Amino acid sequence: MALNEEDVARIARLARIELTPERRAHALQELNGMLHIIERLQQEDTQGVEPMAHPLSAHEDVALRLREDRVTEPASESAREALMRNAPEAGEGLFLVPKVLE
Repeated sequence: MALNEEDVARIARLARIELTPERRAHALQELNGMLHIIERLQQEDTQGVEPMAHPLSAHEDVALRLREDRVTEPASESAREALMRNAPEAGEGLFLVPKVLE
């Protein structure tokens, strides 16, 4: 499947971007190049290939890169007070934020 100038103009209109004729020609070339790559990938036989949870899992064990979720600093009143000094507004030891949903 190849795109033409009208397709690129429609895509640009839908994306609400303005393309000069030179940029439209360049976009047409790039989009058709991407579609060509996709067509080539779709022709490959993937029977028996197990899907990956993450693209890096083909090169390394991703689970080993994730750290354990644990507390690294002890809780103290002075640490809490230091953090609360960053709050524009605070009340009862909590950050107060403006209401965003009705």
